[in-house]
Amino acid sequence: MRAVVVDGVRARPEVREVPDPAPPAGGVVVRVGATGLCRSDWHAWAGHDDLAYPHVPGHELAGEVVAVGAGVRSWGVGDRVTVPFVCGCGRCVWCRAGDAQVCPDQQQPGFTHWDSYAGAGPCRVGPAGPELVALHAADTNLVAVPEGVDDDTAASLGCRFATAFRGLTSRADVREGEWVSVVGAGGVGLSSVMIARALGARVVAVDRHPGALELARSLGAEHTVLAEPGADIPAALADLTGGGAHVSVDAVGSEQTLTDAVLGLRRRGRHVQVGLLPHDLTVVPLARAVAWELDLLGSHGMAASDYPPMLAMVSDVRLRPDLLVDRTVDLDEAAALLPHLDSAVTAGMVVAVP
Repeated sequence: MRAVVVDGVRARPEVREVPDPAPPAGGVVVRVGATGLCRSDWHAWAGHDDLAYPHVPGHELAGEVVAVGAGVRSWGVGDRVTVPFVCGCGRCVWCRAGDAQVCPDQQQPGFTHWDSYAGAGPCRVGPAGPELVALHAADTNLVAVPEGVDDDTAASLGCRFATAFRGLTSRADVREGEWVSVVGAGGVGLSSVMIARALGARVVAVDRHPGALELARSLGAEHTVLAEPGADIPAALADLTGGGAHVSVDAVGSEQTLTDAVLGLRRRGRHVQVGLLPHDLTVVPLARAVAWELDLLGSHGMAASDYPPMLAMVSDVRLRPDLLVDRTVDLDEAAALLPHLDSAVTAGMVVAVP
């Protein structure tokens, strides 16, 4: 099959033929219909994760089950599925409690094993066979894609959209009428804007790029703040929300965006960290957190068992993740884009499709 292969840290991604995978015990093989291009893929490419090379990236996917391993009870050939970017082992106490996103033996497609930058699209006819990805612990990790939700949209759910949904619902418990500030209007930030509005919250979006802020407004942001050099983001948030947001989301993951988001909260506010932070981060505004009794909440994806409420809102069109797909590319374009995902100015998500 064809796949985007990276041979080392920051090596040039290449599209080439690799062996087809076989279904593991308890797992399945999925024919990839679409795969998202996410900034987390860039982090892996840049050496911020411990990978084994050569490596095939990609962790947001949707497709069709084409082979089933021994012991799988709930899935069969032909099922349309997606999968969280954190896959639990299915055996531990956390997985059994429905918290696979914090499984200590978790696997992460595209990080701990090869994944979905593998010939996104319909099955090719030829000696290499279809473009495939193997997924383990299928009964714990697979999610059925509802009728009416296409592969492009389903692929966009697994990391950015699901992370935003769980962060705002299960972690921050956003309530109707509350102010939510979203710092960073990329894929996860725009997802947060859409979800917060669907929950009845009032949203302020912050970003460096006017185009991203324009899209945030179209998705329901009541106010937007352009993060220009020297801008006092916390002061702007306090002014627009009458004293600070009830809930803040750092959808970027830097010392500056984390600090701006936390300092833009009102007293007893809740901060949700969804942007991946650098390992050497040393400054967190804990003095403010103590004095104002702020809740600092991490959010690490969403287990498959928590998908039904989100998918119900997608099915009845309260949520429109399809509106976040900015453009589609083929596998060769995906390989070319991967080294630049950290700096790409894209108002929305990019998905690799046929």
